[in-house]
Amino acid sequence: MMSLKDVANLAGVGWDTVKRIFKSDMAKEAARANLKEVQFLAIDELYLGRLHKFITIVIDWQSGRVLYVAKGRGENALRPFFRKLRRAKADIKAVATDLSAAYAAAVIKNLPGALPVADRFHIIKLMNEKIDELRRAIQREAGIMGRSAIKGTRYLLLRGRENLSPERVPDLEEALKLNKPLSIAYYLKEELRTLWSFHDIGHMTTFFDDWCRRAAEAGISLLASFAKTLRGFRSAILNGWVYGISNGKLEGINNKIGAMQRMHYGLRDFHFLSLRILTLHRAKRIFCG
Repeated sequence: MMSLKDVANLAGVGWDTVKRIFKSDMAKEAARANLKEVQFLAIDELYLGRLHKFITIVIDWQSGRVLYVAKGRGENALRPFFRKLRRAKADIKAVATDLSAAYAAAVIKNLPGALPVADRFHIIKLMNEKIDELRRAIQREAGIMGRSAIKGTRYLLLRGRENLSPERVPDLEEALKLNKPLSIAYYLKEELRTLWSFHDIGHMTTFFDDWCRRAAEAGISLLASFAKTLRGFRSAILNGWVYGISNGKLEGINNKIGAMQRMHYGLRDFHFLSLRILTLHRAKRIFCG
């Protein structure tokens, strides 16, 4: 469980030799992944900085294991993985993605039997971004009373109401009372969070269509554009009722990758980096060779 440099010093061999053995061990571990048994996937992209830029990551939603890592994003990055799935004769039932037309189209084209599912985490995240953008616009344009009313409310607006401490609820209500557009956006956001709680697809569909209509007619351009985006992913969002999968596990893996990058001060060797990601499910890395 030592660093590569420490193992090299202990064994009296070159650092590159230790790294080569380490990579060989990780490659064998990654090759043992059984794609035939996989039924649910989650796909996301991650920005790793100026050197590697964007990478695409695919995980087995049920086990949380990383199945595939590639440079780039969109269908081109996923094409080799789709070939592996076809060779393994995997029966993929559903795939969770963010609100990316490229990923959704790639799933429909290459996995015709799988349902594309729009990830609820990214939907609420995008709604929060719209609220924050609206808050900043109001902050810029408001007078002295408006500024004091909404200053310091970002945390209150973006957190779920049930996660606020009782003493902060009055602050939230005061900010909403003095800023009608912000109030409309906030309550629409809280309503949207209940979309995935319906036990009947018919009620979920009715609620979704009504929510988009009210957001479009609220007289707030940011909400109207967001409602238009959601309508474009209507089928994928409603598929969330059929299979309640999301990218939540993948977001946790993205955090681990960020921590690993900081620990190494960045990894220039992309093959080595991808193997580290593919074997993240191993809680402890033990050198063997």
